[in-house]
Amino acid sequence: MRISGITIPDTKQLEYALTAVHGIGQSRARSILSALKIDVTKTTAELSTDEENAIREKVESFTIEGELKREVSSNIKRLKDIQAYRGTRHAKRLPARGQRTKTNARTLKGVKKTMGSGRRKLEKT
Repeated sequence: MRISGITIPDTKQLEYALTAVHGIGQSRARSILSALKIDVTKTTAELSTDEENAIREKVESFTIEGELKREVSSNIKRLKDIQAYRGTRHAKRLPARGQRTKTNARTLKGVKKTMGSGRRKLEKT
């Protein structure tokens, strides 16, 4: 089964398989399936074509995939343009939500850059 260009895994239960789509988490997947009265433990392979179409229609009614990514990036760009504090943190590739940066923050800052001790070893001549 494919939803907006993403192949949904056949072997996983629907609750977890739908999370392959960007913008659909576990709670939203559960709410979609309960609204359509489809068993959460079914796999994608066990679905009928009517159920597949109903799921596809319901999922595509949300903001997902490319449209969601564009919306998030435009929000970040807006924050940078108005020079909000959060925007400057995004521009500097630092945490934007008040986390400490003396230690941790490796997700944004990248691999640790070890600095030398400042003392040079004397070469023997």
